[in-house]
Formats: sequence, C-alpha cells, structure tokens
Amino acid sequence: MHIVKKDFRKGIVKIRIDDPDDFWYLNTIIETGDLVKGKTTRKIRIGDGDNAKVAKKTLTLQIEAETVEYTSTSLRVNGKIKDGPEDIPRDSYHAISLEIKEEYTIHKKNWFSYHKQKLEEATSKKYNYLLCLLDREEAIFAITKKYGYKVLTKLKGTVPKKSREIAGTKDFQKEIISQIEEYNNRFTPDAIIIASPAFYKDEISKRITNKEIKKKIVLAISSSVTESALDEVIKRPELASILKDSRARQEQMLVEELLSAIKKGNLATYGFEHVTEAVKAGAVSTLLFTDKFIQKRKESDEFVDVEELLKKIDSLQGNIHIISSEHEGGKKLDGLGGIAALLRFKIH
Repeated sequence: MHIVKKDFRKGIVKIRIDDPDDFWYLNTIIETGDLVKGKTTRKIRIGDGDNAKVAKKTLTLQIEAETVEYTSTSLRVNGKIKDGPEDIPRDSYHAISLEIKEEYTIHKKNWFSYHKQKLEEATSKKYNYLLCLLDREEAIFAITKKYGYKVLTKLKGTVPKKSREIAGTKDFQKEIISQIEEYNNRFTPDAIIIASPAFYKDEISKRITNKEIKKKIVLAISSSVTESALDEVIKRPELASILKDSRARQEQMLVEELLSAIKKGNLATYGFEHVTEAVKAGAVSTLLFTDKFIQKRKESDEFVDVEELLKKIDSLQGNIHIISSEHEGGKKLDGLGGIAALLRFKIH
C-alpha cells in the first residue's frame, strides 16, 4: 500500500492499493461510519419508457460504510452514497469494490493509534521469505506475507525400495530444487529457509548449485512436514535475526508470550468480559485480538463495545495487535475467545 496523501487533523488518508495483502489491512482499518471515496461502476438508466436502456458507467462516489466484505483477494465496502455526480441519488445504496492499482480516500472522525499502526505496517517494506519443509517423502512450500504466510504447494515423493533408496531420494530432491528455483524467480525472496526433521536439509542444500539461491539459504530444524510445523519453524531461535522483520514471526512470538503468561497465572487475561474489566482498571499494556473476532463482532452489530476498548487503550498508550486467524497463533487466540491482553499489573 502507498499513502498518496494524509491529514490526520482533517481525518483524511488517501491510499493506493499495491497488492492483495492490502485488503486485509484495509479490512481492519475501515469501520462503520467511515467515508470511503473512489472510482466505481454503477448501472445507469438511460432514456424513458420502453426505449430506456441500462448501462454501466464508471464514476467517483463517496459512501458511508455500513458493512465491509473481505476475502484474501477482494474488499467490498457497502453503504449509502454521500457524494457524487448530481444525477446520482444521495443516500441510495452502493458498494465500492476496491481494486489493485486504484486510489481511495478514507475519511474518519478519529484516526486512533491502532489505525495508524496498521497503515504503517501496510506501507512498510514487504519482506518475502520462502519456506521449504521436507523429508524423504514429502515437502511443503510457503511464502510469508505482511500479516502471516501462504502455503504455495505440497509435494509427495515416491518412497523407494531399499535397493533404490539413494536414487529415489535424489529424484525427489531434484523436484524440490526445481520448485525452489521457480519460486525464487517468481517471488524474489529475501531469504530461503530450508528445514527438515533430520539431515535432509543438509543434503538438498549441498545439491543446490545456483549461486543466487545458495547465498539466500538458511537451514533450520522442523519436527515434521506439516502446516503446523511452519509455525514451529518461524519461531525457531536460529531464525531470530533472519526473520526479525517478519510479521508472522512477531505475531507468533507475541501469542507465545501471552500463553506463557496465562500458564503461569501471571500478567495476562482473556475473553471479552475479563479483558474489558482489565481495560477499565487501566491494567492492559498489550491487547491482542484476531481478525475473525472483529468480523464476528461486526456481523452481530457488537463492534461498538470493542471500539470503546480500543479508544480506552489508545488513551492509555497501550499496544494493540490484530492477529490473523489463518495461522497457528491466531487459531490459538481464537480458542481463548479471540481476544486477550498482557497486563501492566495483576488484577483480581
């Protein structure tokens, strides 16, 4: 995402969408009551009576957001038209489907620190890390995104008989290397992390001859070749310096810190009621909640209570983190009700 113009005093930020990751961030930023302005298409009736025709026309409209529909590849804001050409009825309903490479203006009454934090994350440099987990029989590939990672593909090798074990393994390794080369060309990752339960990572690393790829390789340990193992690898201590700019790692470590504090019965609480009590007491230092939690609250018209919590934490200069439910850390947080907090001091 690129910020074209911003004036927080007037409540206006103009952005350009650069890639699908931006839809996730905008889904956490755009809320009910916000004004969203941009190009869109609308059916226009031309003529009267039997000769009337309906045609699609591209125009610029401003709508007041009522609902936001998000998928990993799209974002659609629905609401009443507040500004546009004179022949477009005010307060009639319309939906703006946000598109990549297009510019949109978001007008809020208040831009709180958590909104600005998400803008900063969305506009920061995007670090790509390619992950490859493998053993003798299978491999899984994933690429990190600004807010997590995406599984690209899974490969299955034919388990060879003992007399053909070496040759069979090399064939499968050749397929894995070919896949690494393809993804390196497609995504140009900053680093390529190869992990395995045993010596397989060392074997395949030795067989890679491409100098560009070779200098990007970082080896790590994984207990298995599964999606849950991807989360495990992201948290590995040997990858701390390599993945220091990875949002996926930061979020995983934050959730682990929370779970550790809960286990110790220490400075943490979870569940909406308990977190609300902690916020009212001024005890929350860091609030964590998932995008799934936000979505459920918005769909059931219960997001107003969440907004009040966010405003309170903002006034106390606490930290707010929105965790993606797509990955292990977010799933664990959803298991706690989707919302939890690290505390400044213990409360009863």
